[in-house]
Amino acid sequence: MATLTKTLKLPFLRLNQTKAEMFARLERLNTEVANAILALPKDHRRALTSKSFAGVEIGSAWINQTIRNANARTHVKRFLRLPLETNNQNWRLHRTGATFSLGFGLLRGIKKRVPLEVHAASHRDALTALWEGRAKAGSLMLVRSKKGIWYACLSVSMDVPDAENTGRWVGVDRGQNIPVAAATPDGPVVFWKAARMRHVRRIYAERRCKLQKAGKRRAVKNLESKERRIVTHINHCISKDLVALAKRQGAGLILENLAGIRGRSKQRQETKSDAGQNRDYWPFYQLEAFVRYKALAAGVQVDSVRPHYTSKTCHVCGALNERRKHAYVCTRCGHQAHADANAAMNIRDWYGLCCPLELEVPAGGPHEPAPNPVRETAAQAAA
Repeated sequence: MATLTKTLKLPFLRLNQTKAEMFARLERLNTEVANAILALPKDHRRALTSKSFAGVEIGSAWINQTIRNANARTHVKRFLRLPLETNNQNWRLHRTGATFSLGFGLLRGIKKRVPLEVHAASHRDALTALWEGRAKAGSLMLVRSKKGIWYACLSVSMDVPDAENTGRWVGVDRGQNIPVAAATPDGPVVFWKAARMRHVRRIYAERRCKLQKAGKRRAVKNLESKERRIVTHINHCISKDLVALAKRQGAGLILENLAGIRGRSKQRQETKSDAGQNRDYWPFYQLEAFVRYKALAAGVQVDSVRPHYTSKTCHVCGALNERRKHAYVCTRCGHQAHADANAAMNIRDWYGLCCPLELEVPAGGPHEPAPNPVRETAAQAAA
């Protein structure tokens, strides 16, 4: 059994103004406590407990979590706003009919229930599993949006069945011009376009440039936050469609391991100056993270392989060729295809086309030449 952990962001149902003002006041007080901790030497921070802040009206469980957050390994010199947070032992989920509510003691010695507003079916299923004991509760965080709406961020962990290996794979090739090219087991290749993401990057880069020249720093930060939310939403939609495609095909997803690709690959100055093509803005890891946790919940297996030569290798004959933008033409067999589609098919058929290699260390040491340093295990087994 695999463990799936989700964070549910749920607004409070009909939160009155008195409670909203109390949450805001305690959040400011919590931020002041965290900044006071940061002002102390590191040796004194580790000895702090909730008794050190007995005069603060915030509950001791919330203060203990604030101390842990302030002592975390971070380069923050001062918190602008630190949300209130506590562990799973200091809040309870209650249910009355179809309404869920949270019971927690934010003030010392006072515990109250606050109803939650639940619309999404997935959120309701997770809360039902938590209420019935099929899921485990995690931390609770109270956050406020820029519009002044208060949310409860609940961490919920549940056991999900392990994904079965059906022997069928959907090869996924990720890129900047085309975010995802997915080669299905039966042959067709599905593309997701990046026109909207490139447009957002370029438009917001131009707006930030104008705001920076005008010296409006706060507006620049707000614009960056909005751009980040739009890109995150696009990646959520792509990952959801990709997992649904694999679910319909009864196959797993196989991705490239793109760790360190920004350091390995070079880009021209013209490309780097274009916000729509700049590789530094390419959110490939976020997309992979979304795919992995959505696939875990859907029972879809996910695997990763090395990305070397997947875009240059001919899927038909295995020859190495240079791709020209989106076109791939093999000089040996004449195979023609979209470059990303050819790469996706190579990733899909990775286990059928490639065999593992093992490197042997010479007996005299790693610097002494050996007669046969590379051994192909598959060829040896066949012999």
